Amino acid sequence: MSAARLIASWFGSGLLPWAPGTWGSLAALPFAWVILLFGGKLWLLAGAAIVFVIGWIAADRATRGGSDPDPGWVVIDEVAGQWLTLLLLPLTLAGFAIGFMLFRLFDIWKPWPIRAVERRYGGGFGIMIDDVLAAIYAMLVVAIGRLMLER
Repeated sequence: MSAARLIASWFGSGLLPWAPGTWGSLAALPFAWVILLFGGKLWLLAGAAIVFVIGWIAADRATRGGSDPDPGWVVIDEVAGQWLTLLLLPLTLAGFAIGFMLFRLFDIWKPWPIRAVERRYGGGFGIMIDDVLAAIYAMLVVAIGRLMLER
């Protein structure tokens, strides 16, 4: 397995059968826990940015010449999106569960403009950007929910 494919599949988690995006999101959670525990939210944000750039390059290289522009086994985009979503949630099992469910909801649903952006951009950037947008939607739901609970 090439280094690009290993990274793009988040160390093989995207190669697991059935719902590779869900496996990729689940595989991102323990890493996020450790980063948050020892470095905090700023480190998780930095990690998401680094994963975005590395994922862009790895996904571009790993999918070049293939027939599918966004194959299911590429899940590094889920890692970046999942980590962004967790930024507004507490470091608890409940917080991680909420973040996981909200991110997967928006990643699968792809409400406007996510699907349009996904179609507009190709290559590694196109693979990565739709999950960042799904994370932004999930973060908005979390922020609105927190505001409503604080009232």
